This record gives sequence, C-alpha cells and structure tokens, in this order.
Amino acid sequence: MYLIGPHVSINGGAANAPVYAKKIGATAFGMFVKNQRRWFAPPPSQEEVDGFKAALRENGYTPAHVLPHAGYLINLANPDEGKQVLSLDSFVAEVKRCHAFGLTALVLHPGNHLNMISVPDALRRVGMALNSVHHETEGVRVVLENTAGQGSSIGRTLEELAGILDVVKDRDRVGICLDTCHAFAAGYDLRGAENVAAFLDNATRLFGNEMLRGFHFNDVKTNLGGHWDRHVSLGDGHLGWDTFKTLVQDKRCENVPIIFETPEEERWPAEVKRLLEMATN
Repeated sequence: MYLIGPHVSINGGAANAPVYAKKIGATAFGMFVKNQRRWFAPPPSQEEVDGFKAALRENGYTPAHVLPHAGYLINLANPDEGKQVLSLDSFVAEVKRCHAFGLTALVLHPGNHLNMISVPDALRRVGMALNSVHHETEGVRVVLENTAGQGSSIGRTLEELAGILDVVKDRDRVGICLDTCHAFAAGYDLRGAENVAAFLDNATRLFGNEMLRGFHFNDVKTNLGGHWDRHVSLGDGHLGWDTFKTLVQDKRCENVPIIFETPEEERWPAEVKRLLEMATN
C-alpha cells in the first residue's frame, strides 16, 4: 500500500487535517501538532483529542497514515545548556501531545551545533537528549530527518544520522525520514535510477529497512551540494518527475508515509494523483 499526501494545515483545529487530506485524495498526510512557531502550547483538551481521533477514523485513516513534524525552534544539539533544556522540554511536550492524539511517530530535524562544538559532539548531544525524551515519554517514535547541511545543521549525511542512532539506547523508539530536497542539496545526486538505488541501498545498509519510517518527497531549487533548503513543486526542480517515479516504485517506499511539503497548495491534488498513479503503474 502506498501512503501519499501533503503536509496539511491544522488551522481551526487538528481535526481539520484528516478532513482536508481526504478531500484532496491523499492516502496519508503530515501535520504539526501545535503552532510550530511557538515553544509550547496548552495540552489538548479531551474534546480536541476525541475530535481528531473521530475525524481520523471517519475519513479512513489510522495513526500509521500520519507523519507529524516537530516545531522548527527545537535544537537538541544546542551547546548552551539552558537553551538545550528549553528545546528538550518543548520536544517532550510535543511527543506527549502526539501520544494524546494517538499518533505514533514524530519527525525531528536533528539540530545545529552553532559552530560552538564539533559535529561528533553535537551528534552525541542529540542522541543523549533522545534518551531523555524516551525516559519521559511513551508510545511515540522519534523519526530523524536528513538535512540540507545549511549553516551549522547536523544530519547532512546519512552517516551523521547513524552517529546519533549509535548513542540511542532504545532503538525501537527511533527511525529515519529521508527528504529528497535535503539529500540533493547536501550532495546526494538522486537523478537517474542507479543513483536513487545507491542512495536507498546506503540507507538500508546503515539503518536497515525497519528504520525507514517516512519519506519527504520535495523537488529542489538548490543546485547539487548547494546546502540550501528550498523546496519547489514536484517536477519543477532539479530532480524532476523521473526521480519521484523511480523512488515511489521502490519496494522500500511501500507502507510508509510519503509526505510532500511543496509550496503550491492548489497543485496538491494533482501531485497526490500523479504519485499514486506512478506507484501502481
């Protein structure tokens, strides 16, 4: 089964997300679980939780069809102790919020070393922070996303993500989300079937198939290795539709959420339709 859809808004309440996703034909969707521009939000009320779960069920989705994303303020690699604690507390609150909504995964950007500590130290810092998150929460898998390598961000290579996982004690509570825009911007050429296969083979070698818990399909404005995170609509960037066809027809993309975060909302129904058609033809 192919689980494909956009990252949708929760404006007006989380219960609106599955309704909108269904309306445009999506078989999966991404979402934030709170305003991503704020550190904290009040815990969801029972009415909010019940409404979201009902909307999920009534529109034919389960938690496996949803790949929520953590807020962008969070930086678990922050070398400043006080600021890292703020990030850690914010992330724990988001994990608990996911659990309240019945969701089972949460995508996280690994963070930034801010040119204050080494990359290995930053990777270890994130891994240790995730151990704390796991100690304080339950039922939600933290899914680390590769980055474009912009600025001082870590996670630009698959090996850096593996370095974080090496520090995590509970491997059943972590996973990997592969973002096509970020990978290309970081230097992974995904053009051509051989390059796509090599990239996925490398991910499988490092993490195993069971760790691949999501994909972000985004075309890219940035040149190869440009380390600039700029998404464009599918087919409009350097990757093109052939890359996404090759990816979606790989068995490793089955049964995990494939979420696109493209900027032109009016094109989302067509992007869903084309990806689903390519997956099955």
